[in-house]
Amino acid sequence: MKRVLAIILGGGTGTRLYPLTKLRAKPAVPLGAKYRLIDIPISNCINSEIQGIYVLTQFNSASLNRHIARTYHMMGAGLSQRFVEVLAAQQTPESPNWFEGTADAVRKYRGLFAEWDVDQYLILSGDHLYRMNYAEFIQRHRETKADITLSVVPVDEHRAPDFGLMKIDNNGRVLSFSEKPTGAALKAMQVDTTVLGLSAEKAKEHPYIASMGIYVFEKQVLLDLLNEAPERTDFGNEIIPAAARDHNVQAYLFKDYWEDIGTIEAFYNANLALTYQPDPRFSFYDEKAPIYTRSRYLPPTKLLDSRVIESMVGEGCILKECTVKRSVIGIRSRIETGCVIDSALLMGADYYESPTERTKALDSGKVPLGVGANSTIRKAIVDKNARIGRNVQIINKDHVQEATREDLGFVIRSGIVVVIKNATIPDGTVI
Repeated sequence: MKRVLAIILGGGTGTRLYPLTKLRAKPAVPLGAKYRLIDIPISNCINSEIQGIYVLTQFNSASLNRHIARTYHMMGAGLSQRFVEVLAAQQTPESPNWFEGTADAVRKYRGLFAEWDVDQYLILSGDHLYRMNYAEFIQRHRETKADITLSVVPVDEHRAPDFGLMKIDNNGRVLSFSEKPTGAALKAMQVDTTVLGLSAEKAKEHPYIASMGIYVFEKQVLLDLLNEAPERTDFGNEIIPAAARDHNVQAYLFKDYWEDIGTIEAFYNANLALTYQPDPRFSFYDEKAPIYTRSRYLPPTKLLDSRVIESMVGEGCILKECTVKRSVIGIRSRIETGCVIDSALLMGADYYESPTERTKALDSGKVPLGVGANSTIRKAIVDKNARIGRNVQIINKDHVQEATREDLGFVIRSGIVVVIKNATIPDGTVI
């Protein structure tokens, strides 16, 4: 893997994940009580023994850049031979524009990437949840003598229109590519049951082959493709479909759990799935392939006569005489007496309020950090540093599917209430 350079794309504006992306880039969105999405591809690279990792960032990238710098700057515990470096979008006399797409982002830095004495470039997305040994993926690429290899997953008809789909032959070579097709174009992309060894049952349930947005390029092939067509700014829409006509483009079937965290609903479901018992579809409890994140040196979580059922609770929390059921509770969360947290994701806080500060806030009629006494939060996401008052009901009582009430500190997406970062929800509010 020393002959591979990894390039992780920080993503665009993240409109489908808004308001979680209001103040941060998609890969910086908190995940699983203590992690961030960017930790997934970086950890996969480290566990796959890839030594050079670049992360390309542009939109709302301050917190992402800060997290990477604080987490991976020393690459300790035997990782000192590797590096993780942020490459921010920049304007130059030769290139006065910002990144205009996934391929354009790589094109802007192709001079730097070309200097590396490597055989392949591994292109990754920064907002997916999965655990993958890239060594096996790259080995398949080398064995087939491919110019480009795409990691793919089978998907059902409901999800298929959200992805780039492909037709492949019995040897795994990509014959055609269609980006987010619908109608007759979608039906035309159904796969043969013999493709990539799919069983008849699996092919019937998931009759489409979707790109994961994970690619391996031969070094010179990628540089040539970027140089010969500057107007092509996106890998999935333009570079890959065009390359399939003249290059050996192969598909690698990924058979484990993978989720594109592209929408509020997908993000919510992926987080709550972490609490499934006995075997969650994705688990952080794998000693052979750990997921790395920032060491914060927080104290243990304190449970004061509380009931916690099928949930994950991050470090440094204080839960007092409350019930938490099938939820994910982020670092430094404070949940007061009589609260019920059910099927919810609380991202926690970036800092603590002292007992004196909390008392002062209550005495002055303000809302302290965390969740106030006797409040209920159900089927909701509460972003960081939110202040939820006493006797608040965040339950979507009217079963609203879509609403934008940012002036009141929340939005509703797919029936899920999302409390915005730093928002205050006053005492007695019912949502």
